[in-house]
Amino acid sequence: MWAFAGRGWWRGRALAAWVPRATGWRLPWPLRVRTRGAAGDSWALDRLYSSAELKEKVDMSQFPVENIRNFSIIAHVDHGKSTLADRLLELTGTIDKTKNNKQVLDKLQVERERGITVKAQTASLFYNCVGKQYLLNLIDTPGHVDFSYEVSRSLSACQGVLLVVDANEGIQAQTVANFFLAFEAQLSVIPVINKIDLKNADPERVEKQIEKVFDIPSDECIKISAKLGTNVESVLQAVIERIPPPKVQRKNPLRALVFDSTFDQYRGVIANVALFDGAVSKGDKIVSAHTQKTYEVNEVGILNPNEQPTHKLYAGQVGYLIAGMKDVTEAQIGDTLYLHKQPVEPLPGFKSAKPMVFAGMYPVDQSEYNNLKSAIEKLTLNDSSVTVHRDSSLALGAGWRLGFLGLLHMEVFNQRLEQEYNASVILTTPTVPYKAVLSSAKLIKEYREKEITIINPAQFPDKSKVTEYLEPVVLGTIITPDEYIGKIMTLCQARRAVQKTMVFIDQNRVMLKYLLPLNEIVVDFYDSLKSLSSGYASFDYEDAGYQTAELVKMDILLNGNIVEELVTVVHKDKAQTVGKAICERLRDSLPRQLFEIAVQAAIGSKIIARETVKAYRKNVLAKCYGGDITRKMKLLKRQAEGKKKLRKVGNVEVPKDAFIKVLRTQPDK
Repeated sequence: MWAFAGRGWWRGRALAAWVPRATGWRLPWPLRVRTRGAAGDSWALDRLYSSAELKEKVDMSQFPVENIRNFSIIAHVDHGKSTLADRLLELTGTIDKTKNNKQVLDKLQVERERGITVKAQTASLFYNCVGKQYLLNLIDTPGHVDFSYEVSRSLSACQGVLLVVDANEGIQAQTVANFFLAFEAQLSVIPVINKIDLKNADPERVEKQIEKVFDIPSDECIKISAKLGTNVESVLQAVIERIPPPKVQRKNPLRALVFDSTFDQYRGVIANVALFDGAVSKGDKIVSAHTQKTYEVNEVGILNPNEQPTHKLYAGQVGYLIAGMKDVTEAQIGDTLYLHKQPVEPLPGFKSAKPMVFAGMYPVDQSEYNNLKSAIEKLTLNDSSVTVHRDSSLALGAGWRLGFLGLLHMEVFNQRLEQEYNASVILTTPTVPYKAVLSSAKLIKEYREKEITIINPAQFPDKSKVTEYLEPVVLGTIITPDEYIGKIMTLCQARRAVQKTMVFIDQNRVMLKYLLPLNEIVVDFYDSLKSLSSGYASFDYEDAGYQTAELVKMDILLNGNIVEELVTVVHKDKAQTVGKAICERLRDSLPRQLFEIAVQAAIGSKIIARETVKAYRKNVLAKCYGGDITRKMKLLKRQAEGKKKLRKVGNVEVPKDAFIKVLRTQPDK
């Protein structure tokens, strides 16, 4: 670590200094540099400080357990969770009041661009109420169905929730789903009706909906406008009065739950922890219950909303911890941390996320494989709901088969890879996990189980080997204005859905429940629903197990050769339409050759769709000026024989850009 400063040579020029950026190190001596100001030369005394030294460390012991409240904000997409979080941060003096405070906790670039919350974010607020200083730990959560795993993880560190409902839109599908997540976790629920400043707002109607659907008395609802800051103070009062303090023991040995983690390339893994027992401070030796490795704590602190180091964290508090974990696999979300030589019963952790959509991911250039591998490892540490399996393909090379919670989740993961790690990838068509029940004892012995799960369509077993195929189904909830019921029912029936219930939640809003096959909704169901209902309908789904289905494996052939990457599994009734759509797109994307290319979709040996890529052909009749017809026929016949011979020896290789075109455009079902 060196810095150079001469007495006369540096006049207003950049100081040549090498200081590692992230470690918070500083020069051990005051560095004197000469600067030139308006009044002539002057000596300036400068020193390089870390951000940790500039902030005064907060004493966390001044907050007894009874003065701590841990709560989360849950709602449907775009009902104003992040805006309410901004106002709460401003009210408690955590951030300055400026016009630029828009979704302060949405830190990722993808969140800013799409206007949605993707990652749950934590912030500790200090609030004075009736002469007592309270510590409020707030967690802002995502609202989209694809990120419900983030919500369920956040609720594990809370004792209560603010259920935000839009005064204009009313209760929507994800509002219902998030309420039941909180209800199952036995948390206190405070209903907050937001956006009362809107022209079409009807808070009284929304109060009645909340009372009817959630059985919460309407007098418990708090009416606010997060944008204007109207009545937001009463939300903080309600948090203190209605949410209980955490039930913890500070005298017991340390027991901390890792509920989130991020990777910093200079400091290693930063773990977000909720302390259930004991206390932790810098210098403590801690052990991970998952890996049994021992670490020394380098830094503890709270998120305010940026990292603010403290001397110690106590039971009941939520903060971050850096302990020199250098490998991304060491900080498992749901892990329990305890003090060295003071083992404790591990906390229950989290139910692992169940992937609903699988897609192949390959580097555009195989030389980028290792960089992409490292990027995926770091990103899956931050987003633990993604599952990763190694995979390889003849056309695309080595890659991975990734499991996601939904299509938006897949798009956001891909976008984060590009933005945060500068990685460009090829994503194959999303598929869902099917199951097959094997028929013979020999096969059961070979696979070591009677029921096998298929995540790659190329490995789909033949009908002769199985007794039945099973496909995943979901229980979908649709909330819509009653004028769109007919159109939505027609859409659901076209997607092989079975209606379960239909309930009017007020005079003009209906809640429909359908049992839907997952592969019918995974691609474009949500878009179709929004366009049919002019954007008013909302949709949410939960896993409902598997059901028997007539599934077939559809191969795509080019001149009789199967293209493994384009193999798909479809329902028997829809095979022809899907096959025709893929063949048409391939015909438009494949480069023409000197011979004809037959693009076919086949189920077993039966061809169900065909398109032809015409050959380039020379005009062999150009030299014939008139003359006998037999002469022309002879030339054309000779050309046709040459093309036939070429077709036998010529190989059709699908270029990568053609693959990308076919894989990215989804079939119209």
